[in-house]
Amino acid sequence: MGLFKKDKLQVIGFQSYGTASRLYLRGRALEDEEIDLNQKGLFNLIRNSWKRFETDEIKHADLIVKLTNGESLTTTTDDHGYFLLNEKVDGLSALINQEGWLLAEASFSNMHLHREVVHQNRFPIEMLIPQTTSEFGVISDIDDTILHTGVVSSLKWKVILNTFLKSATKRRALEGSAEFYHQLHLGKSGEAANPIFYVSHSPWNLYRYLELFLMANNFPKGPILLRRMASFRARKKPGEWPHKYHEIVNILKTYPELPFILIGDSGEKDGDIYIEVSKKFPNRIKSIYLRSVNDGKRIKRIENLFKEYTDAPFLLVNKTEEAYKHAKKHGFVQ
Repeated sequence: MGLFKKDKLQVIGFQSYGTASRLYLRGRALEDEEIDLNQKGLFNLIRNSWKRFETDEIKHADLIVKLTNGESLTTTTDDHGYFLLNEKVDGLSALINQEGWLLAEASFSNMHLHREVVHQNRFPIEMLIPQTTSEFGVISDIDDTILHTGVVSSLKWKVILNTFLKSATKRRALEGSAEFYHQLHLGKSGEAANPIFYVSHSPWNLYRYLELFLMANNFPKGPILLRRMASFRARKKPGEWPHKYHEIVNILKTYPELPFILIGDSGEKDGDIYIEVSKKFPNRIKSIYLRSVNDGKRIKRIENLFKEYTDAPFLLVNKTEEAYKHAKKHGFVQ
């Protein structure tokens, strides 16, 4: 009978972002595969990696989201188990902590599922509301920007090796990047609490893995914004911008008074995306930093791409120290 026992249920709450009057919470309802990201050994790494991508989502499940003031809202998961609670709610600033985080709690409400739910059916979910002291925001890529991934490697073999055969706690951040991000978070004043947004092409299946990596390497806490697996299979229409572009546009629209620093790498399309964002939002981009990858053709392309760019300061970075000195010169950090 044990072979046919159904897995327990869980809700994974994603760290997201909103405003004092806009509640914007994301997450996903899944079967609990009992993935332990701290497990060691090659077999465990492969097994956990398989479980992250072979997910059993809970479709059309009714959820209740409770705020700390006792207010409750409802939402329903879609065909892939995702939910997005996007509603106007006044007075949210009164519910945030000193860093601007609003903590809520999600739970299953449709008990007809007849399945055991882990954690007593109580799952934390967080949303960031930037502080009024914020001087600017930071939008950063993850792969090969702060985490060595190997996106430009032949046949992406390094991506597979690093993602599937290395635990999140064993992955090391690129030299000096966590310290630099803390300086950006503090800003010129030293107490700005500037919001950091981590935007990646990676799928939501890697959310907990990347969250653990950021925590283990002491990066400032910030919303982690990924994409659905279905978008990997979908063919982009000619001239259509990737998911990352639309996510960045949404952030800038959400905070129209806040300027931003954009950080990425020269390996993929970050440069193209950031230039387009800069055109769409004139005078909103304070600086663009692209970490140089070990690929001459890609570096040359970036140099040509930014040759005529004058909308904001731009720097192709070999070492994080270069970006820090540039940021200090322009008054972004102490």
